[in-house]
Amino acid sequence: MPNTKFDWLPSPSQHFLVVTFALLVYVLTTRARREQRAPTTAIAWVMGLVLMPYVILPMYLLFGQRKLRPAGSPRPARTAAPGHWAADLIESFGLAPPGRCDIRLHADGDAAREALWQVIDGARERIDVCTFIIGDDALGRAVIERLAQRAREGIKVRVLLDGFGALTLPRRHIRLLRAAGGEIAVFRPFFSLRRIGPRNLRNHRKFTIADDGWLWSGGRNLAGEYFTGNDRHPEAWRDLSFDLRGSVAAAAARQFDHDWSSVRGRKARAVTADDVEESPGSAMAQFLPSGPDQTEDTAHALLIDACFRAEHRVLAVTPYFVPGDGLRDALRLAARRGVQVTIAMPARSNHRLADFVRARAMRDLARAGVSFRMLPFMAHAKAVVVDDELAMCGSINLDLRSLLLNHEAAVVFYGPREIDWLAEWIDTTASAGEPYRARRPGLVRDVAEGLLLTVAFQL
Repeated sequence: MPNTKFDWLPSPSQHFLVVTFALLVYVLTTRARREQRAPTTAIAWVMGLVLMPYVILPMYLLFGQRKLRPAGSPRPARTAAPGHWAADLIESFGLAPPGRCDIRLHADGDAAREALWQVIDGARERIDVCTFIIGDDALGRAVIERLAQRAREGIKVRVLLDGFGALTLPRRHIRLLRAAGGEIAVFRPFFSLRRIGPRNLRNHRKFTIADDGWLWSGGRNLAGEYFTGNDRHPEAWRDLSFDLRGSVAAAAARQFDHDWSSVRGRKARAVTADDVEESPGSAMAQFLPSGPDQTEDTAHALLIDACFRAEHRVLAVTPYFVPGDGLRDALRLAARRGVQVTIAMPARSNHRLADFVRARAMRDLARAGVSFRMLPFMAHAKAVVVDDELAMCGSINLDLRSLLLNHEAAVVFYGPREIDWLAEWIDTTASAGEPYRARRPGLVRDVAEGLLLTVAFQL
């Protein structure tokens, strides 16, 4: 009698047909969406579809889409004299031009919290909040209670929370805000049965906007560890944030409304710079959204261009460092040209896998002259300074997920005061860290790094 123990397994011919079908789906969907993928990402998907099509094909259909709309047409050629190269590049993506702003950079968590309260309390008509996480702690409760109080006073309050962050937000906070008249929406909830797009494309943007004209933003989520600490993290994480008034706030409000309408299925409001009061400040800044809803990988492109244009220094602070090949090459070549490239990051972050896989890129860049400073505390700040030309601060980490998958946002600063302030902040923070010393990996670690890097874009 024949052994039927493994009769449930597909025959070689059936397996070949499944692999062929899986690869055909990959090719057709990639071509139809006109998606450009990093070679390592494409190889990872193809190898997975060949070796494990029964598992990887459903994963690809759920998570494989990276852009939510086809690439648009480039901006028409300028008729006026060109401006700053970075501003020209950002405008070429169809984004708002730089504008004059009144800007405050927050030195610590206390200053950031007080500025946040000022923005919320200063609203006269509306408050829009977009965040990845609202903590179940004193800070998170204070935010919800303050927003609920403003809603009871007749202010239109809208809160857009990412689906991941919504998992940890107590239902009582949602009920409190809604009972006060505020609105709360969840961006791509994990367990929704609605067709809402790939679940791995998270909204990592961080805005609090009053009346479309006053923006509080940066790298801080609305939880205690990002400000002054809480029970789980008595020592606050080192982070950056800022607030500003002017046309940049209007651009952020327009982006918030686009995100909100994509969740609620409503037409977005038309928010323009003319709708907000002119800022009394003289600092120049520009709003830079990044993510699947943009026609280009805007922040990624700006960083690569900046590295090739840098003449003296590139300073950066980031909690996670898993760059793609393009950014890694740009950083390496800048260091080879004699540019001072310094990157500060925590020696131990809150994501152990990211800490593990970053070593391969760090060894390569350290050999080229890039200086890594390994901080003895958790730093969640995200900022880059290039020469005296520009500085960028926001929610964007220097990793593949943040640069290529997440919905992110930053503000690019062109004023010397803001550039000098951020450069000094990064230098002071970096000085607390030990220099990174590259070590040759063993065989097991080398193989493990390679395997994990094939899925680094999902980490």
